[in-house]
Amino acid sequence: MLGSPTMFELEKTFRFEAAHRLPHVPDGHKCARLHGHSFRCVVKVKGPLDPKLGWVMDFGDLKAVAGPIIDALDHHYLNEIEGLDNPTAEVLSRWIWDRLAPQLPGLTSVRIGETCTNACVYRGPTGI
Repeated sequence: MLGSPTMFELEKTFRFEAAHRLPHVPDGHKCARLHGHSFRCVVKVKGPLDPKLGWVMDFGDLKAVAGPIIDALDHHYLNEIEGLDNPTAEVLSRWIWDRLAPQLPGLTSVRIGETCTNACVYRGPTGI
């Protein structure tokens, strides 16, 4: 489309350590036991380039919004946090989204990596 702004997508990665257990898995499942992960959370924001500043948003502003949410998870037992009684990667990514979205216009996804090979991406209630 003529005249439509060029869109860019920024991403910032956050890391946190936390323990959890999955209370609803079948008997004998290894994830029913208390265990921990070095979680990796990637937050993506999409928007037009500000013509004066030359960016979509300041990475520091993104960190200022997401940092306190990540800090609330770091070195905690996730099952004890309200809304995370069954803290799967799917539930955790949506929990983070729900706290970021009101403060972060242009949020497109929250990715939670539990291990270097297992991750979940949540793109909001409308699946942007």
